[in-house]
Amino acid sequence: MPHPKRLARRTFLCAAAATGAGVLAAPVLADIPGVHTKPIPSSGEALPVVGLGTWITFNVGNDPAARDASADVMRAFFAEGGRMVDSSPMYASSQDVVGYGLKKIGGPKVFSAEKVWISGLARGQAQMEKSRRLWGVGKFDLMQVHNLLDWETHLPALLEMKAAGKIRYVGITTSEGRRHGDFERIMRSHKLDFVQLTYNIVDRAAEARLLPLAQARGIAVIANRPFQEGDLLRKLEKKPLPGWAGEAGCKSWAQIVLKFIVSHPAVNCAIPATTRVDHVLENVAAARGPMPDAALRKRMAEHVAAL
Repeated sequence: MPHPKRLARRTFLCAAAATGAGVLAAPVLADIPGVHTKPIPSSGEALPVVGLGTWITFNVGNDPAARDASADVMRAFFAEGGRMVDSSPMYASSQDVVGYGLKKIGGPKVFSAEKVWISGLARGQAQMEKSRRLWGVGKFDLMQVHNLLDWETHLPALLEMKAAGKIRYVGITTSEGRRHGDFERIMRSHKLDFVQLTYNIVDRAAEARLLPLAQARGIAVIANRPFQEGDLLRKLEKKPLPGWAGEAGCKSWAQIVLKFIVSHPAVNCAIPATTRVDHVLENVAAARGPMPDAALRKRMAEHVAAL
C-alpha cells in the first residue's frame, strides 16, 4: 500500500503578538492544563478543542516505519494535551494503526471517537465490536453513524448501547456539505450528544443552520476536514501571514484556520489529520493562547476570501 501523501505545510513566524484586541473572554474556554477546552453540552465533560483525525494519514497498512511514525504522532499529540482521536471502518487500516499506537505508547487517556459504517443491525454490531478490538479499548467514548449510512437502524441501537453503558456518547456525521437537510431533521428529532460536519474558514455552510441548531439543542460539534485534506493550506501558504495573526497568537496558516474553527461558539473540537510530529505539535499549539472574538473572526474570513 503506498504511503499517504504528506502535507506540505510552511510555518510562518509572527512579527510580534498584539495585545488585547480580538481576544475571546476567559469564561468561554477553560484552560486545563494550558490547552483550551470546551464542555460537552450533554455532560459538562471538558474536551480539548484540537483533536486528531486519522483519515488517509493513518492508512499505512503493515508498513513498520509508517506505523511507528503514526505512533510518534499520537505520542506527541497526547504529550501536548490532546485527547480526542477519531477514526472509522471506512479508513481501511487506520483503526489497526490507532490500536498499535495506543499500545506502543502505553495506553494514554484517549477520548475514542469511532463510527459505524455499514447497513444492517447485526452487521453494525459486529463492525463496532471489531473496531473496539482493533483499538484495544474497553468501550468507545463516542460512536457515530458515519455519513448517515442506515441511520434509521443504527441510531436507535446506539442510544440503547448508551443507556446500557456500552458507549458514552452518540452522534452522527457528514462531510463536504452533504445531506444538511437530513442532518438538520435528525438533530431536531433525536437526542444526540455530538454531530460531526465539515467546517473551516472557507467551508462555512454549517454556519447558517446547523451550528446554531447545535447550540440550541445542546449538541457538541466536531469539525472535520479543517484543512480540506491539505488543499487549503497549500493555497494559503503561498501568501504572507497577515499582520493580525498575532492578535490570535498564530504563527502559521494552520493555526489561523484551526483557531477560526474552534473559536466558533458552537464548535467543540476540530480534528486535523497528519503524518508528521512537527505538524501535530503545530496543530495542538492552536489550542493555546488567545482566541479570536467575533470581530477578529470576521476579519479572518474576509481576508482569506479575498486572497
